[in-house]
Amino acid sequence: MATATNVEATAVNTIEWLAAPATTIVVPVYQRQYRWDIGACERLLSDVRAVAGEDDAHRHFIGSILSAQDALDTDLILIDGQQRITTLMLLVAALHHAVRGQDAVMAAELERVLVRADDDSRTKLRPHHAWADLYETVVLDRRDDADRESRFDDNYAFFRSQVHADEAPRIWRGLKKLEHVSITLGPQANAQQIFESLNSTGEPLRDHELIHNYILMGLTHAEQLDVEERFWLPIERHTGETIGAFWRHYLVMRTGREVAAGGEHGVYSAFRHSFPRVDVAHLEADAEIWRHFAEIYGILLDPSRETDAEIRRQLEFVNTFGRAAYPLVLRVYSDHSRGLIERGELLETLEWVQAMYLRRAIVNLPTDRLIARLCRARTAGREALMRAIARITPSDERVSAVLKYGELPHAAYVLGRLQDVEDAAGLDLEHIVPAAPGDAWSGGGARTWSELTEDEQNSHRALAPTLGNLTLLEQHLTERVFGSSFPDKQRDAYARSAIADTRALAELDEWGTAAITRRTVRLTADLVRIWARPELPEIDDDGLTPILDAVRRRGWPAGWDREFSYVEYRGEHWDVRDVKYLFNRVFRRAWTDDRAAALAYSARHGGPIYDGMAWKGQWDELDGSHFLYMGWDSNYMMNAVQGVLEESGIASEVFVKYSYIGDVM
Repeated sequence: MATATNVEATAVNTIEWLAAPATTIVVPVYQRQYRWDIGACERLLSDVRAVAGEDDAHRHFIGSILSAQDALDTDLILIDGQQRITTLMLLVAALHHAVRGQDAVMAAELERVLVRADDDSRTKLRPHHAWADLYETVVLDRRDDADRESRFDDNYAFFRSQVHADEAPRIWRGLKKLEHVSITLGPQANAQQIFESLNSTGEPLRDHELIHNYILMGLTHAEQLDVEERFWLPIERHTGETIGAFWRHYLVMRTGREVAAGGEHGVYSAFRHSFPRVDVAHLEADAEIWRHFAEIYGILLDPSRETDAEIRRQLEFVNTFGRAAYPLVLRVYSDHSRGLIERGELLETLEWVQAMYLRRAIVNLPTDRLIARLCRARTAGREALMRAIARITPSDERVSAVLKYGELPHAAYVLGRLQDVEDAAGLDLEHIVPAAPGDAWSGGGARTWSELTEDEQNSHRALAPTLGNLTLLEQHLTERVFGSSFPDKQRDAYARSAIADTRALAELDEWGTAAITRRTVRLTADLVRIWARPELPEIDDDGLTPILDAVRRRGWPAGWDREFSYVEYRGEHWDVRDVKYLFNRVFRRAWTDDRAAALAYSARHGGPIYDGMAWKGQWDELDGSHFLYMGWDSNYMMNAVQGVLEESGIASEVFVKYSYIGDVM
C-alpha cells in the first residue's frame, strides 16, 4: 500500500505536544486576527472541567491542528488551529499565574507549556507580529496599560476570574486529558490547498445537527437507536424542514430569552446551556417534552391538523404574521392540551397576539425582541401576560389616527375578519378608487378623473390604499369590472357579491374622499373592537427594550459607544450610551441598593466583583476592599448586567432605548 509522503498525521496529547522542548509555534501573517470571545472560552473551560471529572480512560478530542515546518528554522507554522491553541495558552497562563506562589511543581509544569525552553522571555506561541507583543504581555504577566482593550486581555481575565488556586489541580488534570490530531505538512505539500480542504469542503453542521449529535454522543449504540426511533425521528416528522426554527422557538419559550439564529451556533449554545447533561437518566424525561412540543409545532405550521374549528381558525390567523409568535403559542397551546388552562384562555391569548402584531404594523412599530419578554410574563400567569401585551400594544387613539391616512397592512386578513368571511380563497382585494385611475374613471358625480384638479387627484391617490377604500370581491367579478368607474362596479360587481359589506356599496350615490373617510371611521370602530387591546393603562410607544431582551454582541462592534439613546432604570432616566458605562453604573447601584444580590451573583459566576485587584487591567473601586473588573467584552458585560438585575429581582423595571446606530449594528 502506498503511503503519504508530504502529510504526517498523528494523534497526540495536546499538553504534552505543547510542552515538548522542540515545540515552538508561529502564526503566519495571512491568518485572521484572534477572535474567540468569552462565550467560546466558557465552553472550553466547561469541557475541561467535565473531562477532569471522568475516569482516567476518558479523553476530550479538540480536533485537528495543521502545521508546517518553517524552511528557515525549527518553528512550526500554524496553518489551522490558531483560535484553539491561543485560547488554551491563555487558560494555561491564567492557571500558571493563580498557582505560581503556592505550588512550585505545578507552576513549573505549566511554564513549560507557555515559554520556550531556550529563552524563558519568549512565549512558545508567537501570534501575528501586529499583536504578538500584546499577547506576550498577557501570558508573561507584563501588562502595564490598565486601559487597553483586546481579546487576549478579555479572555485571560475571564479565565483568571474562574480559575482559583484550590481548583487548579482539577483544571490541570482536565487539560492533560485533551487530545488532537497533529497534521504536519512536508516541504512539497500545498498548505493553502490542504487548509481549504479541511475548512471549506462540504456544508458546516447546522445547529439542529449539532444538537442531534450532542444528544446521542454519550449513549451506547443500542441507546442511540432507541432515542433516534422514539424521539428524534418523530421530532423530524413533525417539524420537517423547519426543525432548526423549532429548536430556536422552543428555546426562546423555555428560557424567556432571545436566541440568535445565526452567527456562532447560537441555538446550539443555548441548548447546551439549557441541557448541560443529556445522559440516559435525564434524557428520557427531556426527550418526551421535546417530542410533545414538536408535535404542537407541526400543528402551528399546518393548523388543518387541529380538530377544534375555532382554535384552528385562530392559529391560521396568527400565521398571518409569520412564525415569530410561535414560542408563546407553543406554551399556551401546551398548557391547554395538558388541561392546565381553559380553552377560552388559549383563544384569548391568540387574539391578544394578533391585536399586538396588527396594531404595531398599522402604526409602523418594529416587532423584533417582543416574544421572549411575553414568554417570561406567561410564566407568571394570565394577568402578567395581559399586562405585558398591553404595554406594547398601541392604543385605540393612535391606531385610529393612522388608519385615516395610512396604508392598511395585512389587508386581506383584516377585511376577511371585518367582513366575517369564513374562507378568503377565491376573493381579491378590491380598491374601490383604483390605485391608478384612468382618465374616464368617475366616482359617480358629474366629473371624470381627468376633470378633477391636481389636488383632488392627489387626495384620491393618498386614500386609495387605506381601510375605507378597500373591500373583498369575488375573482370573477373583479375581472369583469377591472378599471371601471364606480357606477359600473356597483351595477356589474358589488350588487352581485355574496359579501354583505361589499354589496352595501351598491346602495351609495357616489364615491370620493368623503365617502372613503366615512367608511374608514365605521370600519376602524370595528377593527379596534375585534383586535382589542387589553384594557390596562400601561402603554409603551417609545420602543423601549426590556434589559433581558437587550442584544448581547460579540466583542466591541463598530459604533458600540453610541449603542443606547438612554436607559430607564426603575423610573429614572439615565444618559447611558454604551454597555460598558451601563455595566459600571448598574453594578455600582447594586452595590448601594442590594449588596447581597451583587455579591451572590458574583460568587456564583466568579466575578466581576473581587476582594482585590488580582491581575493587571481596568478596575473600579467599590469600597476599600471590593473592586469591579472592567476589562470584559461587550457580551460578558451585558450578560452580567442582566444577571445581577435578575438576582435583585428588578430586571422587569429596567429598559434600554437603542439609538439608531445601536439598532443597525
